[in-house]
Amino acid sequence: MYLPALAKDLYKSQKEVEEIEKKLEQATEVSTQEELKNELRQANAELSQLRKIMEGRKEHSKASLHKPKNRFGL
Repeated sequence: MYLPALAKDLYKSQKEVEEIEKKLEQATEVSTQEELKNELRQANAELSQLRKIMEGRKEHSKASLHKPKNRFGL
């Protein structure tokens, strides 16, 4: 995935987690809280996955900058 697109997805995921957390704080019914907790767990898992991918992409990009290029195709 292209790095700027990945960053955009990461940002959206962070906002989604924040939104669910706010809803959870305001929820009064136990059933609603449980539902929101499940949503929050899934959103946090997705956010964590995106962060790992983003860090991997950054490391991969940095490594490719320092990798000597074979000019002769050998």
